[in-house]
Amino acid sequence: MADSLSSGLGEEQEKEKEDRERDNKSAKTEKTNEKDGVTETLAFNDKNGDSKGKKRNLSDLSLVRFITTELTRGYFLEHNEAKYTERRERVYTCLRIPKELEKLMTFGFFLCLDAFLYVFTLLPLRVILALLRLITLPCCGLSGSRLLQPAQVCDVLKGFIMVLCYSMMSYVDYSMMYHLIRGQSVIKLYIIYNMLEVADRLFSSFGQDILDALYWTATEPKEKKRAHIGVIPHFLMAVLYVFLHAILIMVQATTLNVAFNSHNKSLLTIMMSNNFVEIKGSVFKKFEKNNLFQMSNSDIKERFTNYILLLIVCLRNMEQFSWNPDHLWVLFPDVVMVIASEVAVDVVKHAFITKFNDISADVYGEYRASLAFDLVSSRQKNAYTDYSDSVSRRMGFIPLPLALLLIRVVTSSVKIQGSLSFMCVLLFYLGMITLKVLNSIVLLGTSCVFVKEANMEEKLSDPPPSVVSSRANSRAHRTKHFHTSPQQEPATDRGGISLAADNPPPPNVAETSDPILPKSDSDTFLTTPDEEDDDKIINADTGLEGDRLEHRTPKKDLLEIDRFTICGNRID
Repeated sequence: MADSLSSGLGEEQEKEKEDRERDNKSAKTEKTNEKDGVTETLAFNDKNGDSKGKKRNLSDLSLVRFITTELTRGYFLEHNEAKYTERRERVYTCLRIPKELEKLMTFGFFLCLDAFLYVFTLLPLRVILALLRLITLPCCGLSGSRLLQPAQVCDVLKGFIMVLCYSMMSYVDYSMMYHLIRGQSVIKLYIIYNMLEVADRLFSSFGQDILDALYWTATEPKEKKRAHIGVIPHFLMAVLYVFLHAILIMVQATTLNVAFNSHNKSLLTIMMSNNFVEIKGSVFKKFEKNNLFQMSNSDIKERFTNYILLLIVCLRNMEQFSWNPDHLWVLFPDVVMVIASEVAVDVVKHAFITKFNDISADVYGEYRASLAFDLVSSRQKNAYTDYSDSVSRRMGFIPLPLALLLIRVVTSSVKIQGSLSFMCVLLFYLGMITLKVLNSIVLLGTSCVFVKEANMEEKLSDPPPSVVSSRANSRAHRTKHFHTSPQQEPATDRGGISLAADNPPPPNVAETSDPILPKSDSDTFLTTPDEEDDDKIINADTGLEGDRLEHRTPKKDLLEIDRFTICGNRID
């Protein structure tokens, strides 16, 4: 009995144990099934559905949910407010560029016009006054140590250069040159015109140096030791330069005249397309403020020169058609097309240069102030140059060859006969003098306003910036070569082995000898760096701090930038 009871109890306990385990397994299975049902968000699985319904719901509802999400998803631009604000400012800057650029171009055009009219109006009168002083000198007596003032000497030299070059230009046959160029092919003329543009820049860069050397040689104080070849050789070089440059511009004008008179206008179209090629060559380059200033001055000079060339073309064509006013309207569309293409190219070029280099449109106001400063400083008591010469240096515009060519074309196109013709010439000359005086008065008043707005009045009493910069550069050069720091010289023992390892290197010198490559950050190379940013870029390239970079050329002020001054390792 006892054994049967114990065995029955054992069986009951095992059954209870199995039932408990079964219940636990079923509870775990239910929990896992509930978790799977929760995680299936895209299918919305129904536990009571069959397998075919599950597949259908998964395929249909997932695609609908994806399309719905794509149609209804949103984003917030204010999460990156700085980026979109910068993009909007760039758009506003591009929209302001045409207005600011044309303000600068208009001001620069009248500056070039003032310097150009000076050659025809005031320069002959100043030469006559200087010659009268020389003639009446024995009667009046020598009041000072100089026979003539330096400015009068320069005026007399300019007058003699113009007279000699005009006499030489009278032997050049314009008609023969026109037919010689007309007989060439279109492609050859296009290549010639591009070569003439390059040659014009080279002549302008070297020509003003020749003229300045002549003026300084003729007016240099006699107390100084002679360090030149003499006034006469410099004068002959100046005459040769003005004559050759005038011939160069005459060939340019003749080529343009051939393009106007061609039947299919193909040459004129090719020459105009050359302006758009200029966009490709300049827009995708890194520009700093000084480089853009040089390009702006070059565009001003180029636009004014093109206007004079168009005037010469119109004069030659009107002469061929016996001054028929109807033919002027035939030339008018081509003239407007050339001018419009020039303006459009300048606007597009400057708009994208300022956009890519992150330059504000307000910089053109600084450029106007710099040009105005030249005009105001030339009227001061401590002026060191004539205004026409400062325009030549700043913009690369030398008025003597262009004025010589215009005089040659006008005298050959217009025949003066009779007293009435002489009266008309006299009235025209008085009108030019009136225009020159009015233009100078308006420019001087406007320039004073620009200088005052830019707070540049204090610089009017300063010495010329070129003198200050040259002295500073000479001191830096002497300091670099003759005052070497002892820490920079490596110590060597008697056996010639370097002992640099014993001394710790300076903290601003890179410890590794491997070259450090510049960072490939696009913002670093596509924006115009400030002074601090520029130091950082140089540090990344060289591994040196900004205060120890003695070889680095200091940043130049706009007043020190001439047309052919190297800025940023290039000239624009």
